[in-house]
Parts: sequence; C-alpha cells; structure tokens
Amino acid sequence: MPIDVTTIGFTQSTAADFFGRIRQAGVKKVIDIRLHNTSQLAGFAKAADLPYFLKELCGADYVHQPLLAPTEDILTSFKKEKGDWNTLRHRFMDLMAERQIEAQLSPSSFDGSCLLCSEAQPHHCHRQLVCDYLDGKWGGKLTVRHL
Repeated sequence: MPIDVTTIGFTQSTAADFFGRIRQAGVKKVIDIRLHNTSQLAGFAKAADLPYFLKELCGADYVHQPLLAPTEDILTSFKKEKGDWNTLRHRFMDLMAERQIEAQLSPSSFDGSCLLCSEAQPHHCHRQLVCDYLDGKWGGKLTVRHL
C-alpha cells in the first residue's frame, strides 16, 4: 500500500501561498526536518508559531524531527563554505544509515505528512534525500509530491 508524502520549503513563499499549498494538498501532519527551527529569518515558519498556524489554517499537526536533519558540520560545509552537493548527499545518506532512521520511524507515521525544510525547491535540499533514503529502505512504498 503506497504512503503519500509531500514536501515543502518556505523560502521565496508568502504565508498565504505556503499555508494554501499545505491545505490544498490535504496534509495531516507537517514534519519539520530542519536542524534549527527558531531563526528569526524563518518568519511565519518559526517553531513558536508554526504549530498554531498549521492547526488553525490547515487543520494539520506539527512535529519537529531533527533526526531527519543533517548535522551542523554537514550544513556548514555545504552552505557557509560553498561545498559540493554530491559531498553533502553522500555524507547525509551515510548519516541517515548510521542513525538507522528507517528503524526508528514507522512508514505509517509518514502517510499524509509533509516534510518541511527551508529550501524553496526540493533539488539540492535534504528533504529529497530523506525521501529517497526512506523509499529505498521501505521497499519503494513512498509516493512523493513536492508542493
């Protein structure tokens, strides 16, 4: 049985567009996979406000899951030091394998969920890597759509 998962990034989006896409997709739960979810730059996507907005505007639950985020070291080498995407990809895939995220999370907990990160597009974003990794470990059960 397929597991429907969506992903979304909040940058380059207005609050109306962001919450509208989540509501229209029928998302039941947003899984925040950012390592840091409290930055002032996050605007409407700050952890202190996001659960309220999601529940009120979309009827969706919110959970922060840093297990699905790269380490500070991996993020720094890619973003601040202008690292190579393939290096980040390999390092993060190895980290997920080391963490054994597929054994710590259940496929059913992802059904109807939306993985949240900051990047506007899914390519060159770790949310795509999380989906790829889990889909491989869970036998191709994920049906992924990027909002």
